[in-house]
Amino acid sequence: MSALLEVEGLETAYGSSQVLFGVDFSIRQGEVATLLGRNGMGKTTTVRSLLGLTPARAGVVRFRGERIEALAPDRIARMGLAVVPEGRQIFPNLTVRENLLAFASHRNAAADPWTLERVYALFPGLAARASNMGGQLSGGEQQMLAIGRALMTNPLLLILDEATEGLAPLVREEIWHCLDTLRAQGQTILVIDKYVRRLLRLADRHTIIERGAVVWRGGSEALAADPSLWQRYIGV
Repeated sequence: MSALLEVEGLETAYGSSQVLFGVDFSIRQGEVATLLGRNGMGKTTTVRSLLGLTPARAGVVRFRGERIEALAPDRIARMGLAVVPEGRQIFPNLTVRENLLAFASHRNAAADPWTLERVYALFPGLAARASNMGGQLSGGEQQMLAIGRALMTNPLLLILDEATEGLAPLVREEIWHCLDTLRAQGQTILVIDKYVRRLLRLADRHTIIERGAVVWRGGSEALAADPSLWQRYIGV
């Protein structure tokens, strides 16, 4: 099966400070993949480069077989990439319903596209808070709204950057359950998170980044069998 996303030799810098050094990985359609590593090792910069927010200095990024590393962020988004960013970044002065509808788009021609009703079924708490302003929601509710907002674009690839960071355990488990549901529905997902044990159950393949370079890649079985990788590169 050909890859939905292919990243080859990705290099990115902020001014004269290089952050990524030849990052390589790929994600197939319907697969759940992860980017792992300690804070400050280049995971979010990788995501920003995929989305065109921090343009690549070198390397190739292909999405659906088309090179996108030189495209503008809005064009990349219209091709079917959606991100749940670190920090949520919802609109505090729009209602839950307005936050969702503001991003509604049928980008992947799915037979059963994401709608308000489907998002509310995935996160019933949002339905109960539909008329509340985004700024009135709890942190967990805001995270659910951020995921729902991304799904409303009907993405081919959903990227989640620290989606469970700072959440209470029960809310965090609700997010994991949501991702399990999306995987079962065939959604292609890239996850950045620190809860390796939970990611082992969710994801097919993992890529570990250390100081802007890939130091390990493999499946969940191989990662589970070598906890020394967790200590060395993830800090678990």
